[in-house]
Amino acid sequence: MGRVTAPSPVIPVPPADLPGTLGELRAAGHRYRSVKQELRDNLLARMRSGADRFPGVVGYDDTVLPEVERALLAGHDLVLLGERGQGKTRLIRSLAGLLDEWTPVIAGSVLNEHPLHPITPASRALVAEAGDDLPVGWLHRSMRYGEKLATPDTSVGDLIGDVDPIRIAEGRTLGDPETIHFGLVPRTNRGIFAVNELPDLAERIQVALLNVLEERDIQVRGYQLRLPLDLFLVASANPEDYTNRGRIITPLKDRFGAEVRTHYPLDLELELDLIRQEADLVAEVPEHVLEVLARFARAVRESPSVDPRSGVSARFAIAAAETVAAAALRRAALLAAAPGGDGAGVSTGDPSSTAGVNRGPFLTPVARVGDAVSVTSTLRGKVEFESGEEGREVEVLAHLLRTATAETFRARLAGLDVSGFTALVDDDRVIETGELVGAAELLRQVGTVPGLAKALDRLGLGDAPSPEQAAAGVEFVLEGLHLTRRLGKDVTDSGRTRYGGRS
Repeated sequence: MGRVTAPSPVIPVPPADLPGTLGELRAAGHRYRSVKQELRDNLLARMRSGADRFPGVVGYDDTVLPEVERALLAGHDLVLLGERGQGKTRLIRSLAGLLDEWTPVIAGSVLNEHPLHPITPASRALVAEAGDDLPVGWLHRSMRYGEKLATPDTSVGDLIGDVDPIRIAEGRTLGDPETIHFGLVPRTNRGIFAVNELPDLAERIQVALLNVLEERDIQVRGYQLRLPLDLFLVASANPEDYTNRGRIITPLKDRFGAEVRTHYPLDLELELDLIRQEADLVAEVPEHVLEVLARFARAVRESPSVDPRSGVSARFAIAAAETVAAAALRRAALLAAAPGGDGAGVSTGDPSSTAGVNRGPFLTPVARVGDAVSVTSTLRGKVEFESGEEGREVEVLAHLLRTATAETFRARLAGLDVSGFTALVDDDRVIETGELVGAAELLRQVGTVPGLAKALDRLGLGDAPSPEQAAAGVEFVLEGLHLTRRLGKDVTDSGRTRYGGRS
């Protein structure tokens, strides 16, 4: 599961030692295999070698992937059924990695026809005429994957093809197959074609896929045309779509050989793995903060205030981690520029950056648990709430965030003596923190605290944490003590958080 990026548009250059003609191809011992045979053979080869079969797919090793592998080995077209943000598209796109790196094609063929298996009348005639001198091109596997996001305005012409009026105007007769402009599906012949959000495709358009899945041919208007297409068809769908936006028609569902249900990460560690893999962080986010966000995402999914049919995407936790990192970077930049601030510059990872020039050493910004508060407002649009919760969305999310923070505090610091922190405020002292309170200012207020080193170690901040890391640890302990009712907390009008007294 995870964030999806489209395959690279850069067309790789084939190695120079590949056969250039049909005769050379035959002499090299090449044999024709269908796409499904190719996927089966390469999947088995990876299984036997122990190689990663689906790079970048997290959380499905023991559940979804075995079912997908059985479908591939059986040669079944596949539909992935699951709520939004479960990595369906990521999994589908990873299938292209199971194709041969290079495959031969008839040079200039629109349908990527194999030199040993031409399917159009024109290509068969060309092979018969040229014989062993037929030029052979080579297609990289990245170019053998086609994808269409189903939308209500998608037409049969988009998917299958239509008559090209320009070719008619050039003098070709209407019955000439050369007047057909092929759609996305036939143009992905000898590859993998994916339809995302299949139920959004109008039912009359879904009918056009029936022959592709069963008879392996296409029909374009009234043409007497039968093209034995060779492709693997895979689709994604959301269960909610069956009732709210559309449905997969029964004959089409029947033609898919396998339906596999996807899911969100089953345990906390998998959720964390997904965030670590996918989040593009502009500042350091400590492990305990990531754990808070992972627990938060899981709590939102399980909340009775949230519509379970819609689901809470894995992108929610990923965006939350990126948001708290951005908050840390913003704090560091503002404090570096403020007169009398911490005096530490901002490390952006760019050696040419001028941020914080003449303001002391560059420090890597570090997110704190307090930075997660902004997530409750900026990410509420990613969550579908039950109708009775209208107007309470931020309140519900804030409560779930506090719950996640308290659970992380107990899990990380259970059994640790934190009396040194509560003793800080026994004499009516107040410790102030907040979005624009720098690490140096916070640590000056705290001073020497018995047990701080052990707490930082439990939080995974190491033996020699930076001031930013130490401040992140201190703030987390203070917030955890407040949430477990051992420390009072007050938020000032200026947005600063004051810890002190008994809760």
